[in-house]
Amino acid sequence: MSPRHSLYILLILLFAACGGKLEEQQSDNQPVDTIPMMVMRIQKCSKLYTSEYLLHKIVTYGDSASINGTFLHRNFKVNLPFGKRRVAIPITASVKAYIDFGNFSEKNVRRHGDKVEIILPDPGITMTSTQVDHEAIKKKVPMLRSNFTDEEITHIQQQGRQEMINSIAKLGIVENARLSATRQLIPIIEQMGYKEDNVTITFRKKYSIDDLSSIIKTID
Repeated sequence: MSPRHSLYILLILLFAACGGKLEEQQSDNQPVDTIPMMVMRIQKCSKLYTSEYLLHKIVTYGDSASINGTFLHRNFKVNLPFGKRRVAIPITASVKAYIDFGNFSEKNVRRHGDKVEIILPDPGITMTSTQVDHEAIKKKVPMLRSNFTDEEITHIQQQGRQEMINSIAKLGIVENARLSATRQLIPIIEQMGYKEDNVTITFRKKYSIDDLSSIIKTID
C-alpha cells in the first residue's frame, strides 16, 4: 500500500471518529421530551382515592314550650313552665377524598430544566349516606310535653348532617390528598429520569372552607 493511500485511510478514520463523537455529543445535549409519556402514565391512575374518614357525631337538640306573639308592635316569647324536651341522635358518615386524573394533560405539567412541577386536578370529596343508630337515640320528654314527631327527628338529623359537612373542611383533607398523591406519583416521575428533590406536586390554588363546601358531593 502506498503512503498516499495510507494517509487517505487515516484521514477517513479520523473524520469518522470525530463525526461519531459529534453526533454523540449532540444526542447527549439534546433534552429528551418525557412529558407526553409522563402524562400518559399519570392518566392511568384514573380516579385516585387518597384518604377516607369515618365521622361520628351525636346531634343534640332541646326546646322549651313557649308562647310567641306581638304586643304593641313588638314580638315577644314567653317560656312556659312545662319543662324542656331533649333528644340525642348518634350519626355516622364516611367521607372519601379523591383526585380524578381522567382529564390530566400536559397543561398540568410545568418543566423548568431538570425540575418539574405537577399541578394536580381539583380534589373531589364524597360523603356517603349518613347512618343513624336509631336504637341509641335518647329522648327526655317531660310529662306535660308532646313527644318528638318523626318530622322533627328527620329535621334534626338533617341539621346534624349539615354540621358534619361543615366540619370536613377542618380535617386537613386537601393536604392529605396532596401528600397521598405525591406518594403515588413520585415513583412514576422518577422513572422518567427526575430526582425526587426536583419534583413539586401541588394544587392550582389554596382551598378555603367555602371552596370545599361547594365541591362536597353527598350520596343519599
